[in-house]
Amino acid sequence: MQIVVAPDSFKGTATAAAVASALADGWTSERPEDDLVLAPMADGGEGTLDAFATAVPDAVRVPVTVTGPAGTPVDTSWLRLPDGRAVVELAATSGLPLLAEPLPGTATSRGFGEAIAAALDAGATGLVLGIGGSASTDGGRPVLEALGADTGGTDPTAGLRPLPPLGVTVLTDVTSPLLGPDGAAAVFGPQKGIAPDRVAWFEDQLATWAARFPAVDPTTPGAGAAGGVGFALLAWGAALTRGAEGVAEVLGLPALLRGADVVLTGEGRYDGQSAAGKVPSVVRSLAAAHAPAARTMLVAGEVDAPLDGFDAGASLTVIATQTTGEPSDALRDPLRFATIAGQRLARTA
Repeated sequence: MQIVVAPDSFKGTATAAAVASALADGWTSERPEDDLVLAPMADGGEGTLDAFATAVPDAVRVPVTVTGPAGTPVDTSWLRLPDGRAVVELAATSGLPLLAEPLPGTATSRGFGEAIAAALDAGATGLVLGIGGSASTDGGRPVLEALGADTGGTDPTAGLRPLPPLGVTVLTDVTSPLLGPDGAAAVFGPQKGIAPDRVAWFEDQLATWAARFPAVDPTTPGAGAAGGVGFALLAWGAALTRGAEGVAEVLGLPALLRGADVVLTGEGRYDGQSAAGKVPSVVRSLAAAHAPAARTMLVAGEVDAPLDGFDAGASLTVIATQTTGEPSDALRDPLRFATIAGQRLARTA
């Protein structure tokens, strides 16, 4: 059988490429005759750079040192694609995992802007920007400043460098507006350390910032992504797109799915938000369109929602509990249990 393995990263524990390999190893141990195609996915957050690097063998990583979310230097890289575009991942420059603890009041997105500027200085003719996993709620102001904007002046876009010839595509798995009960501060602030009684203050700061750009609609889906970085990129003239769908298109996933008998996807936590454009839902939808006869299977660190639409599934936490008696082992050694998940799902094929 033809098996396509297309998981997201298991955030904070394992990359998409590592998870795909572990699932494939487990599957092959049970069904060595099957033909497996590994297509690690991403949604604009952690692992986006790796997904593009895997999909485009001629891509080149370019090292760069930027200001990290805590204000200290971070050594990271951006990816040069053969067509001249550059891929820059916010999670690798200004992401929450780069902090020892959340810094809601001081975390900055400046390093993301610095990496973008470095790619443009190196001759990038277009940009693909993944903006998931941010540590800050600063409206993206430091990003625009790193791109030359004088945000303290009467025109906050004065000095802002022009868009590259091939434009700027922004990949985000978030459809939230900038402001309001579904916005950057209210929904995502708490996971970045914002206390409930401080949400209103951050909301006011974002509203004041947004008012300086009367031509930019803060209700645009995705404007609230990355603590408002989505809004700042809209102000620059960038186009926002659903992250997993954009990555799948660049990876050529629809073509890989044609003729598949089984499609195996996954993410770290499958919950009620997973159906809203996350990798598993996008892979499942593409499989339905391009491999309608294929069985779709899900593997997740934790499963907290019904597996509607999937033919089979496996939880690493459940497998760890059954194997060692310690559900937390799934976090400590996810690849071990992903391999077991691959074995078990292969038995159902």
